[in-house]
Amino acid sequence: MLTKVLADHGAEVVKLEPPEGDTLRAWRIKGISTTWKTLSRNKLSVCLALRDPAAIGIVKRLVADAAMLVESFRPGVLELMGLSPEVLHAINPALVIVRVSGWGQTGPYRHKPGFGTLVEGYSGFAAVNGFADREPVLPPMYMADGYAGLYGAATAMIALRHAEATGQGQVIDLTLFDPIFTMMEPQLANWKLNQTLKPRTGSRSTNAVPRNAYQTRDGGWVCLSASTQGMTEKLLRSIDRAELITDPRFRTNVDRVQHGVELDAIIAGYIAERSLAEVLAHFDAAGVTIGPIMDAEMLEHDPYVIEREAVVEVPDDEMPDGWLPMHGMVPRLSGTPGILARPAPRLGEHNHAVLAPLLGEAELERLRAAGVVRAA
Repeated sequence: MLTKVLADHGAEVVKLEPPEGDTLRAWRIKGISTTWKTLSRNKLSVCLALRDPAAIGIVKRLVADAAMLVESFRPGVLELMGLSPEVLHAINPALVIVRVSGWGQTGPYRHKPGFGTLVEGYSGFAAVNGFADREPVLPPMYMADGYAGLYGAATAMIALRHAEATGQGQVIDLTLFDPIFTMMEPQLANWKLNQTLKPRTGSRSTNAVPRNAYQTRDGGWVCLSASTQGMTEKLLRSIDRAELITDPRFRTNVDRVQHGVELDAIIAGYIAERSLAEVLAHFDAAGVTIGPIMDAEMLEHDPYVIEREAVVEVPDDEMPDGWLPMHGMVPRLSGTPGILARPAPRLGEHNHAVLAPLLGEAELERLRAAGVVRAA
């Protein structure tokens, strides 16, 4: 995710892969590595047998002319490979080194493997996600990894800006834990104040009411948030319940939080009597903040998604119709917009393009024959 953001906006990203390929290549739907294809677009692939000292030599030569190195080994592995930050900075003092791990380069858990699932539980997220009468719920996608990637891209650019100004590189200790833990603020301040754990409330908020998911008469779902006083009053007027604005149970947000179940029942009853289309049209006309809960089938043909180019389709001969849908450019810059320059690479596809200018044809062929550089 980190390097995808940079690659989308013009960075030349060389992905160094082991002979078996990156793990994401094995995540397949009907034989197609959709996750790899969407997260590795705009990157180059070089396949090296990194256990061979000659491959480590190639990495050092690549580092000499690089702005940044991103690695996600368990802490200590880079040092065992002979590629410690001290060694790398001796080669290129301005190099920005991003070290991604589950728990960090220091601390009591530095030796432990770190998948996003573990930190989604450890950060406090799962404890507040789900319903009170059921188990804590982990996210069904790589949330912690995504947060870390986005934090990492921003942090890497801060370090790169410093390196360009001073010639001094540095090491970024990027954990999967820290970004998602930061997103959980102010959980510890709240705990210190009231010594009470937040209950799991499903789609309801413990900070502002009303806010929930509601089912329509025809089985559709909508999400509604009226987290300001003005929006709540507008909502209550729109369902012909203006008298509730002055009801002591619902007069202020503090009151509504204490009586959230009662207010939710009133709103849910109103929505349940109408179809999805009727609900959306009614509340849109009233200026109430409500929207449909979309699934992939709905998103495929959604006019907002299409007109905003939130999804783009790229040629792909593995797809049944020859086209692979994926997300558009994020974020959107007016002067230097991102561009989809190339699809995700085949394993080792750019061995020659990257390594021939660096090593020369003869040396590259020798390393290929020795199995250090693996063929595409």
